[in-house]
Amino acid sequence: MIRRPVAWVVAVVLFAEAFGVAALNWFLGVVVDRQDMSLAGLDPHMMSVSSKIGGVAFGLYFALCGLVALLVALRDRPPAGFGRVLLISAAVVHGVLGAFTWGLVGWPAFVFMVLVLALIVLLLMTYDSPAEPADAAPGGGKSGDGPPVTSPAPTTP
Repeated sequence: MIRRPVAWVVAVVLFAEAFGVAALNWFLGVVVDRQDMSLAGLDPHMMSVSSKIGGVAFGLYFALCGLVALLVALRDRPPAGFGRVLLISAAVVHGVLGAFTWGLVGWPAFVFMVLVLALIVLLLMTYDSPAEPADAAPGGGKSGDGPPVTSPAPTTP
């Protein structure tokens, strides 16, 4: 089936993204610290530390989402509870970041964000169990197992 490979791909992509986001923000924090310039009176050291903390926080968030996807791949069971909420929130984050990256970074980053969003949604949707149809035959779908069907007796006026 397609469920396990999708879960593996999502886990790998989210782990790579976690490392990339953390490394990029750390690098930006170092650049801000070395420039020693103020932006509208803000302390450069505080901006540097904030960038590093934000990068580590988002990196841990994406790593936790990757861990949930990895557990889904290993167990071959749908994410439940907090893990499902975490993956849904990661899909929303990728949708919002995709909208921002279209205008700020360009279409390649937008395509990457939409691809990750699609993978997360595919992971969530492939593990959904289909609803049982309302007209399903009782007794597991085998004919003749249910109670006999009787028609009402005709009434005379």
